[in-house]
Amino acid sequence: MFIGIDLGTSAVKLLLMDNQGRILGTCSREYPLYFPQSGWSEQNPEDWVKESLQGIRDLSALAKDEDMTIDGIGVGGQMHGLVILDEQDQVIRPAILWNDGRTQKETDYLNQEIGRERLVEDTGNIAFAGFTAPKLLWLYNNEPESFARIRKIMLPKDYLVYRLTGAHVTDYSDASGMLLLDVAHKCWSKDMLEICHITEDMMPSLKESFEVVGCVKEEIKESLGLSGTMKVVAGAGDNAAAAIGTGAVGSGRCNLSLGTSGTIFITADSYKKGDGSSLHSFANADGKYHLMGCMLSAASCNKWWMDTILNDKDYNANQAEIKELGLNHVFFQPYLMGERSPHNDPAARAMFIGMSMDTTRADMTQAVLEGVSFGLRDSFENAKNMGIDIKSASICGGGAKSPLWRKIVANVLGIPIRTVQNDEGPSLGGAILAAVGCGVYASLEEACEKIVKDKEVTEPDPVLVERYNERYQQFRKLYPMTKAFFA
Repeated sequence: MFIGIDLGTSAVKLLLMDNQGRILGTCSREYPLYFPQSGWSEQNPEDWVKESLQGIRDLSALAKDEDMTIDGIGVGGQMHGLVILDEQDQVIRPAILWNDGRTQKETDYLNQEIGRERLVEDTGNIAFAGFTAPKLLWLYNNEPESFARIRKIMLPKDYLVYRLTGAHVTDYSDASGMLLLDVAHKCWSKDMLEICHITEDMMPSLKESFEVVGCVKEEIKESLGLSGTMKVVAGAGDNAAAAIGTGAVGSGRCNLSLGTSGTIFITADSYKKGDGSSLHSFANADGKYHLMGCMLSAASCNKWWMDTILNDKDYNANQAEIKELGLNHVFFQPYLMGERSPHNDPAARAMFIGMSMDTTRADMTQAVLEGVSFGLRDSFENAKNMGIDIKSASICGGGAKSPLWRKIVANVLGIPIRTVQNDEGPSLGGAILAAVGCGVYASLEEACEKIVKDKEVTEPDPVLVERYNERYQQFRKLYPMTKAFFA
């Protein structure tokens, strides 16, 4: 049996999968998210470890009920977060997360003084505020005492893997989002390490996502009451793991994620060099490559609207009031935490536009769902401009559970959107990686073909596609006109 872990921003989600790909149990455990200042976002890595170990304990009890042992563990996790360790491998300060916007000065320095062309040449990408390299420069500039103590630099999921195994490793997909990896050649960029005032011995070893990097330490197994080898694979960044969980493996496949953030993820056999700004060029969990566009607030926009503003947890009832698609007169800019793709603007902010005396609560709820969908289309259009023809996509994440939202996405993008029977996303991807690493399947392609099955396909309606084409052309004019308000 295998445990897949999704180390998310608000909670860790775990599942137990048998050798045939059947999911025998799941669990989710939340942990705090801290905002020390406006635009900052941090977490305590010890919270990840504590709740993950408890989740492993809970699922291991199910395995014992089946008279089975845990053979392997795979972790998918939030990308870009900075975890720094001292010479005793102790965490120096709270982790700075992917959605933290404090590094505008450092991001501007990298893009403007080091230069976008050089960054793309060295790493395949330009600097974004959420990436790891600007965070290191921020520490160098603002917390020099902490910076001087750094002996190891890790990503969130890799810190969990370290605590489980004692190995300082990362995988290529997650490392791609640090702005420290030469993605085309799959090695650390010596130039970028020097620019960030760090050395290669501070970086984790690089592995493919399905490679076994160690076994769960004996003291941890004893504390959890477990036995067996319990191999741990390198794992993958959350979007690469989610793509595996939806079967988006092999060239030319596309997966959309409507989680806390929103992503469009496109697989490729070979490295594709773009301009680095609108789509990220990353290594993939299958040993190949992918392009990815990421918006910082997706399903979190709807959660904010429902939970914080409306104080209403009945998402389905609110969406049931939405009757006419493509005719809404209200727009929503989904930039609650700034924006990455395609604007690269941490200062961008959300807003409703177009309200009148006859605007209803349903209109504004609909605008939120449509605004996030339009944000995904921004990256979709950039992929088309690179000559990539996306004919269909899988979808995952909390927002994907809404039939209405799936319908809106299908018509905004103008392509069929499919869901899968087991919509566990990154945690299922982690379990599949573990199964491949342990030799149950010869490759990720074979594993996904046998495990991942389609559940439902939402086809676009030509009438709605045309309506949304017109609405999108209006939407894309809003950010340039409102940008000056938040500069």
